[in-house]
Amino acid sequence: APESLMQALEDLDYLAALDNDGNLSEFGIIMSEFPLEPQLSKSLLASCEFECVDEMLTIAAMVTAPNCFLQAPPGTEEIALSCWRRFSHPAGDHFTLINIFNAFRDVSASSTDQGCSPERWCQDWFLSCPALGMARAIRAELLHTLRRIELPVSQPRFGSTENALSIQRALLSGYFMHVARDVDGSGNYLMLTHRQVAQLHPSSSYHNSRRVPEWVLFHEFSISEDNSIRVVSEISPNLFAELVPQYYFSNLPPSESKDILQEVINHLAPASARKEEQK
Repeated sequence: APESLMQALEDLDYLAALDNDGNLSEFGIIMSEFPLEPQLSKSLLASCEFECVDEMLTIAAMVTAPNCFLQAPPGTEEIALSCWRRFSHPAGDHFTLINIFNAFRDVSASSTDQGCSPERWCQDWFLSCPALGMARAIRAELLHTLRRIELPVSQPRFGSTENALSIQRALLSGYFMHVARDVDGSGNYLMLTHRQVAQLHPSSSYHNSRRVPEWVLFHEFSISEDNSIRVVSEISPNLFAELVPQYYFSNLPPSESKDILQEVINHLAPASARKEEQK
């Protein structure tokens, strides 16, 4: 549909993938080297700047591969949830996916020594071995592409506070259009762009948890699954204000969330001006 084509072009423009003539920019050409959706490609490239490439490679592979969570057989749902919670990360689902992939990779590397096959391990933890195997293959392909076009690949630093902030920055660089705010404190998230209300998907580590974050970045929005957002991680308004393109923010529809973000931007503006003067 023409509306879909225009929306796609607008999204590419927000991601700095187009030049003033509507052709691919130099940055857009580099983005197109990766067999990923544009937002994810932008986040992966941003991770080179924020020095969290190793972690972003894993996230990109895990969200591109099929869902790694198996549907628990009847009567074992609580056991499956208990298993998955062992991998939960307080920063959100993107970080939880890194925990799952790293655990799978460790088991695969030591399976011959300990006698525990990856297939059996996945079965015990209600995870899909084919999906995780595909994620490992996708990650290897993305790493090969990064090296082929001679982009820097940082060393793993997962687990530190600084690294978590870097991952959030890289994610926001590509997914600033996928931000939502809990408007009533009960998990009803209003998306900044479409003004639709959605709930957390049951597979989210935040689902049915005591602490529901106010501001989140999500990977996917699904109408077919009761207006749910999938693969969700917490972000701060300050971080959003720091990284969002101003021309995107100015085109957002009026809302209480936008007013809150505008106050944050106004508060950060003097500090940003001072930094520019120092540069």
